[in-house]
Amino acid sequence: MPIHVLEEKTSRYREFLERAIKDVKIVAPHPLQDVANDYLIMAKSYYQDGVHFQEKGDMVNALACFSYGHAWLDAGARLGVFDVKDKTLFAI
Repeated sequence: MPIHVLEEKTSRYREFLERAIKDVKIVAPHPLQDVANDYLIMAKSYYQDGVHFQEKGDMVNALACFSYGHAWLDAGARLGVFDVKDKTLFAI
């Protein structure tokens, strides 16, 4: 993949994850609140790692981080511990 395509895709995934993080709301019942918090923390951590890698010019690892971060949010939305407004951001 040409570098300009990888850079564009990485930026797109970063924005996608950023929007998804802002969209989720924890709605988990008490026994699953820790799960919801962990999923959101993981998504935010992967986002931060992705930003770090992107700023260093490591687009491959940045893209992987943004993808993994979004997977945590998808899992939480599918499990029902997150309420999401923009369903186009999630695989539910």
